[in-house]
Amino acid sequence: MRKLKLWLAGLVLAASIVVSACGNAETTETETTVVESTQAQTEETSTEAPEPETVEMTAESPEVSKETHESSVVTAPAAEFDLSSVPAYSGQAYVPVNNNVPFFTDTEIETESFETYSPLDGLGRCGVAYASVGQDLMPTQDRGSIGQVKPTGWHTVKYDNVDGKYLYNRCHLIGYQLTAENANEENLITGTRYLNIEGMLPFENLVADYVKETGNHVMYRVTPVFEGKNLVASGVLMEGKSVEDNGEGVLFCAYAYNVQPGIFIDYATGDSTAAGTEQSVAAEQPQTEAATQPETTVQEETPKGETYILNTSTKKFHRPSCSSVGQMKESNKEEFTGSKDDMIARGYDPCKRCNP
Repeated sequence: MRKLKLWLAGLVLAASIVVSACGNAETTETETTVVESTQAQTEETSTEAPEPETVEMTAESPEVSKETHESSVVTAPAAEFDLSSVPAYSGQAYVPVNNNVPFFTDTEIETESFETYSPLDGLGRCGVAYASVGQDLMPTQDRGSIGQVKPTGWHTVKYDNVDGKYLYNRCHLIGYQLTAENANEENLITGTRYLNIEGMLPFENLVADYVKETGNHVMYRVTPVFEGKNLVASGVLMEGKSVEDNGEGVLFCAYAYNVQPGIFIDYATGDSTAAGTEQSVAAEQPQTEAATQPETTVQEETPKGETYILNTSTKKFHRPSCSSVGQMKESNKEEFTGSKDDMIARGYDPCKRCNP
């Protein structure tokens, strides 16, 4: 049997765009030349604790879907995975983690098909999704509608420089082609089109092709990584290992970035802007209403680009608009005007949240 490698996953992408793991943005939106945006229905969150910034990887005991599965307890590999070890996004949709070896323990490996999903946390965010993917879990009919689900941080917003226009997709943690889950709110996060197509889909296609070709199983786990109280995940940790051949067919562990090149995202709320541009924003209307509501033009503040806010404690520098700035202690806050290179030369690292 040919051994499938992680870095071959990209070759699968071109042939399988049609079967997307993440839900496409609603196709019932009226096409316009302006950017349409709505604030997702999110609850107000309490002020995040001061520095240091934390990463929350929800690891509640998930409920079982479809198959009764009592022997395994699904946990996020929080003890082993450290987001700070992941390099800042630099043009690659995903990067290997832990030398590309997943964090599965022997007790988590099973040859019987099952799928589990974590209950939503107190902010309504998804947790770990975990499955032993087999042919018996795969769909036998076309995917149904998922437009009724509004994950945390959801906005319907369009940009001309985004493939398909829509910035956000309803991203399945475990793709529909693997477990046939439709509008399962415990399996859908707000993800960029880039995360959907370039980050997650190659791995989903890799797993789907292997299972279809061999009839074997693949242990598959996706963990959304939320920083602090953010409503939009910074990225997802994706793990896969073929069972019957002990990883000879499929073996990967990677972090996929929830970013969109050319777009600035506020992960605390899901708000977004195209840097240095003016955009028109219109409130999202229910599908039963006509999409002809009056548009409101919002002038976005253009970042100065040379003014940064420093955290002298964590040695990170931020955009002035970054949500982390409000969480700093005043004693650790310092304003600096200069170039990004100047900041790096002074020993500061760019904030991964606002990517200055």
